[in-house]
Amino acid sequence: MDIEKDQVCVLIPTLNEEPTIGDLIRQFISLGYRDVLVIDGKSTDRTREIATAAGARVVVQTGKGKGNAFIQALTFLEKPYILLLDGDGTYDPEDAVHLLNPLGMGFDQSIGNRLVETNYSSFHRLNLTGNRILNWLFKVAHGRYLYDILSGYRAFTLSSLRRMHLYEEGFGIETEISSEAVKNKDRVAVIPVQYGVRVGSVTKLDPIHDGVKIGRTIYRLAKLNNPIFYFGLIGALITLCGVGIGIFIVTEWFKKIDHIPLTILAMLLVIAGLQIFMFGIQSDMLLAYQREMLHEIQNLRDEVGTGNKSLNE
Repeated sequence: MDIEKDQVCVLIPTLNEEPTIGDLIRQFISLGYRDVLVIDGKSTDRTREIATAAGARVVVQTGKGKGNAFIQALTFLEKPYILLLDGDGTYDPEDAVHLLNPLGMGFDQSIGNRLVETNYSSFHRLNLTGNRILNWLFKVAHGRYLYDILSGYRAFTLSSLRRMHLYEEGFGIETEISSEAVKNKDRVAVIPVQYGVRVGSVTKLDPIHDGVKIGRTIYRLAKLNNPIFYFGLIGALITLCGVGIGIFIVTEWFKKIDHIPLTILAMLLVIAGLQIFMFGIQSDMLLAYQREMLHEIQNLRDEVGTGNKSLNE
C-alpha cells in the first residue's frame, strides 16, 4: 500500500540549524510533504524564523535535549505516519519514500542505515568504529541486530510510537527507541540511506563522552529487555572477583600463609555473584510470562475491536 504524503508528518528537532533548516524544509514541501513540524530547542540563531518562513510549524521546546524534544513532539502528532530526521542537512529528503514504503507493507518502524560503504567518507574513523561497537553491544544486550541504532533518520507509524515509553532526554533517545521497538516486538525495516557531511554548523556530539553515555543507556535498558544479560554481567563480575581472590588464597596457602578474612570474603563474593545470576534467570522467566500475558491481552483487544466493527457494519 502506497502512503499518501498528506498522511505524513515530518518531524525535525533543531538547535542552531540556521545554515541548513530552510533548504531542508523547502525540499520536503517540494516533494509533497506539507506537514513539517520543527521542535526547536531554544536556538540562539535564526533557526525558528527561517523554519517558519520556509513553511514549517514551529514549536519552542520547553525542556532541553534531543530526546526531550522528541517526547514533547508526541503530543502534537496526529498524522498516522511520522518521519523523523535531524535538521543539519546530513540526510537526503529523497530517501523519505524508501523509509515510508515499509510502513505501508505492515512494518511498525523503519531505520535509515547510514553505515553502508558509500557513506564511509562522511564519518570520522573514530565515529564509524564507535557506531559498530555500540550496534554490537545492543545486539548482545537486547538480542536483536538493528544495524544502525543511532540513526537520526526514521519513520514510524503513530500507533507504534503510542506504545513506547520514552524517558531519555538527550542523544540516548535513538537507543531508547530501538530498545522499545525490541521490547514491543515491532516489525522494523532497515533501509540504506545517504548520509552527508554536516555543513555550516558544529556537531553537538562528543564521540567519547556521548559514546560512553549511550553504552550505559544500552546496558541500563537491557534490564527490561534481557535481564539475564543485565544481572548476569553483574553476577559474573562479582563471582570473578571472588574466584580471583580465591586463587590468591590458594597460592598463599601452598606457601603456608593463611588468609582467613580473605577466604570469607571470597566465599561471600562467589555466593553473592551466583545469587545475582539466579535472580537474572528468575527475572527473565517473569518477563517472558509478562510478555505472553500482554500478547494475549492485545489479541483479545483486537478480537473485540474486530467484533465491534462487524456489528457497526
